[in-house]
Amino acid sequence: MNNEDALRISQYRDDIYDWACDRFQQLIADGDNDSALALADEFFEWLDPEQLDNELTLFFDEDELQEHYQSIRS
Repeated sequence: MNNEDALRISQYRDDIYDWACDRFQQLIADGDNDSALALADEFFEWLDPEQLDNELTLFFDEDELQEHYQSIRS
């Protein structure tokens, strides 16, 4: 992975984090606590500032993964 890819993936993760935080706060403000808790359960490690930078985020190229699968399948 080159530096440009790493920066793009990092920005994508930051965008997901921002969305999850904003959505959680919106659900709480709307009184939809069940949905807020479900979201928090899914993104717990990302919403907890103590764990945010320690949570692994794995990305893969679907085409590359398919090619690898086909190469080892034979």
